[in-house]
Amino acid sequence: MGGPRLCVVRGDLRRRPRPRASLECAPDLRSLEPMSQSPWSHHRNPNVADDVDFEIKGQELQFVEIELDPGESAVAEAGALVWKDASVEMTTVFGDGSGGQGGGFMGKLLGAGKRLITGESLFTTVFTHQGQGKARVAFASPTPGAILPLNLAEVGGTLICQKDSFLAAARGVSIGVQFQRRVMTGLFGGEGFIMQRLEGDGWVFVQMGGTVVERELAAGQEIHVDTGCLAAYTPSVDFDLVMAGGVKSVFFGGEGLFFARLRGPGKVWVQSLPFSRLAGRMMAAAGGYGGQNRGEGSVLGGFGDLIGGNR
Repeated sequence: MGGPRLCVVRGDLRRRPRPRASLECAPDLRSLEPMSQSPWSHHRNPNVADDVDFEIKGQELQFVEIELDPGESAVAEAGALVWKDASVEMTTVFGDGSGGQGGGFMGKLLGAGKRLITGESLFTTVFTHQGQGKARVAFASPTPGAILPLNLAEVGGTLICQKDSFLAAARGVSIGVQFQRRVMTGLFGGEGFIMQRLEGDGWVFVQMGGTVVERELAAGQEIHVDTGCLAAYTPSVDFDLVMAGGVKSVFFGGEGLFFARLRGPGKVWVQSLPFSRLAGRMMAAAGGYGGQNRGEGSVLGGFGDLIGGNR
């Protein structure tokens, strides 16, 4: 009753009710086979701008299939395309492709700079349906895990997530930078000082490692999460660090020195297998660098990984 609502986002085991928009009648798909009515699908609401139809396919190694009406567009990270219909034209643009960057070239340069800071490419690809009827385009994550679909309008218009998590979105979603205000959180929080900030009112698809669990926190309610497993949260959630335990826990417990402390109200998404942990295991098995994480986590490198629980 008063506890958190748990939602496991994993294929057809997902127990969160479908968005209200999915109750609309399915559009006429003409020559295409209709998309399924599973909890992993969504049919556009004609009263919502930049709404798209989509279906996420697969269990563990997923891809998202987006259906476009004539003139509709989807924006994706460079290299994410799996396949597309011939009537869908692709254009590489400088920045995040949201179309909302003012200031001409300088505005686009600023948007591209934000993407570069968060570890993304300077360019994104815009896929626009230029033909008649319906057309589809599919995108996949470059790493094993789950694709989480979120309607930004239903989470207050903003989502804060780990770096490199953006996969694709309806045109109009902007990708920005979220700086950690607390020094300790930036140093030892597992995600560094910089995270991604996704803003807009349309659908966005973010890639996360392993299985994703959603927790909805009441006001003042706290959860402690391994710093590497924190995938995303809404801006209303307060993100800080707490001590994980004593000296023995730090050096022999394998959980690091700090946990991420998340205090409600708001929503939190937790991933079971962060890519940094998977990469460390693979490097250890290959005999390289002793399994240390060389591209993620805090600014203190291997020591930061030790106290952050990523080793």
